[in-house]
Amino acid sequence: MPVISRIKPVDLTATKNVFVSAVRFATSTGESCPPFGDELKISAQEQIEYMLGEDEDMPLVMADDDEVKSVVRTGLSRIFSTFEKQLSSLVLESDIASDTAEANILQCVSDLEWMCSILPKMELMKDFVSSWAGISGGILGILADKKLESAMWGLKVKLIEVSGRTLEAVGYGNVILSAPIRVQLLKSWLPYIREMKPLLDSKGTEDTSFPHKMDEDLCQSIEGAIISLVLALPSNDQADILADWMEANQVSYPDLSEAFEVWCYRTKSAKRRLAEGSRRVDNTTVSLE
Repeated sequence: MPVISRIKPVDLTATKNVFVSAVRFATSTGESCPPFGDELKISAQEQIEYMLGEDEDMPLVMADDDEVKSVVRTGLSRIFSTFEKQLSSLVLESDIASDTAEANILQCVSDLEWMCSILPKMELMKDFVSSWAGISGGILGILADKKLESAMWGLKVKLIEVSGRTLEAVGYGNVILSAPIRVQLLKSWLPYIREMKPLLDSKGTEDTSFPHKMDEDLCQSIEGAIISLVLALPSNDQADILADWMEANQVSYPDLSEAFEVWCYRTKSAKRRLAEGSRRVDNTTVSLE
């Protein structure tokens, strides 16, 4: 098997060439995978992780060479395209429980998770989040298909994990998006997460060997990200999301009571300041008369 991991280039040009080659291998999908496909792809991903974490030349390469970022963006686009095709094909499968179908789509999600781990180091996470926000409606539409209602639980958990990464990136200010896109992202995934959590818990209770669950760390990280994201939205959008949350049956998760309390406090403070401002204007008018 070819081994390309942990190669230490000797200058910027060599660093760039090794990194670009590794990205192309690491983001190859399906029929585009070269000979030794999976093994070479894993080695390429390890090489990229090593270079981003250990190679002192990489910041200079990333800062001064748009070609490198272009190659990364092209690879990201390729992975997203393959993921969408694989996901759409699930509803056309005659046997939705096929091991091959599940393995293919889980590999795509694994590639997306890997991109989530390296893109922040290149200041390219916004590309991922924007793409994910753009296709979220389509993803959730496919997951709502009757064929998937009682299948692909592992896929559903993995997609929640990826969504959690995007919510964290936006909620904690690492990725800056316009308010409408932030609202769209939240309104897409909050209802799904709220619905899936009790379903997964129920299946785990019924069958203790059921392997797919949202563990405590995942639940806490998603809840914290959602609270931060809600509190950073315009007040009217906060009100809409919190109203939907209170009307839902599964209010216990995520617990947005902290966000609700802050929203109430801010709203009361804003009204009080508005009233005080109005009184000052009235008093000024009276004195002038």
